[in-house]
Amino acid sequence: MLYAYEGPVMQVAARQLASVTDQPIPVPDPQRLIHLQFRRFAGCPVCHLHIGTLIRRRDEIDAAGIREVLVFHSPAEELREHAPSVPFDLVADPDKRLYREFGVTEAPRALLDPRVWPAILRAVVRSVVQILRRRERPPSVHPHGGRIGLPADFLIAPDGSVLAHRYGAHAYDQWSVDELLALAAGQDTGPDGTASPRQRAGRSDAGQK
Repeated sequence: MLYAYEGPVMQVAARQLASVTDQPIPVPDPQRLIHLQFRRFAGCPVCHLHIGTLIRRRDEIDAAGIREVLVFHSPAEELREHAPSVPFDLVADPDKRLYREFGVTEAPRALLDPRVWPAILRAVVRSVVQILRRRERPPSVHPHGGRIGLPADFLIAPDGSVLAHRYGAHAYDQWSVDELLALAAGQDTGPDGTASPRQRAGRSDAGQK
C-alpha cells in the first residue's frame, strides 16, 4: 500500500552511510532524491527479480534525479560478493539498526501471502539460470537475519523530508519503477499504489505486480 505524507513532514536526520564498496552516501543527498529501499538478505532471489527492473530502467531513474540506495540485513563481506551484479549503492545493516529506525519489520506473511507466490516462482527460476551462468552468486543457505523480512521504500528529498513511503505487505510488494518516477515528478498515484493514468500511458514494468 502506498502512503503519501500529509500535514507535518517526516524528516530524516542527516547522516553518512557507507556502501559495501566503501563509497560515502550522504543521506539526504543535497543534489538528488534518494530512493531508500529496505530489502532482505544478500542474494535474495525475490529482491534480485525487482532489482532487475531497476537496472533495465536505470537511465530513466538517473534522469529523474534519483539515487538508489539499497539496504540489506546481511554482513558487509557477504553482501559485497553480490555488488558486481548490482549497479547501485548497497548498504549492509546486519544489526538492523536502520530497519528499526525506519520501522521496517518482518512477518511470516512475507512468504505466505499468496500474492507473492508467482513472484517467488519467477525469482527462483531466474536466479537458478543466473547462478548456472555464473552471473550471480547463490544466497546463503542460512541467511543472516532470516528469510521473512518485509520490504519498504522511502523517497527522501534533499532537505531530508520524506516525500512518500511504502511498507510492503509481502516480500514482493514494493514500488514499481513507474510509481517511483511518478512520485519523483510530483504526480498523483492511486490509493492502491498504482501510477496515475498519465504515467500508466507511458512505459510499464511487465510482470512487476
